[in-house]
Amino acid sequence: MMLRTASDSTAGSVTSADRRRTPRYGVVAIADLTDSENGKLLSGTITQISRSGCYVDSPKTLPVGTSLKVIIFRDQQTFVAKANVIHVQEQMGMGVAFLDAGRDQFEILNSWLAELPSLRP
Repeated sequence: MMLRTASDSTAGSVTSADRRRTPRYGVVAIADLTDSENGKLLSGTITQISRSGCYVDSPKTLPVGTSLKVIIFRDQQTFVAKANVIHVQEQMGMGVAFLDAGRDQFEILNSWLAELPSLRP
């Protein structure tokens, strides 16, 4: 299994401390990820989420540094944000950092987080 992170490339300098700056929560939700550059669509299952990003279980992954539009579906609501792939576990999934979302989107995300069990770092 190959693990690539943004700190391994010139795409960014994300460190473990940066990735863990907000608490993580266990969740099961469906996500659609659209590559902003070529429009490629992937679907996956969100298994961990925080205010700053999520982990997407998917056998198909995108390269570290890929810019995305993320749509997460849970409890008959959707959360939409611009995001970047920050690490990849080949044929397993990828970590995604949220970059930009409207205030109304973060209100949806915050309502989900308030209901979820916190995970230890």
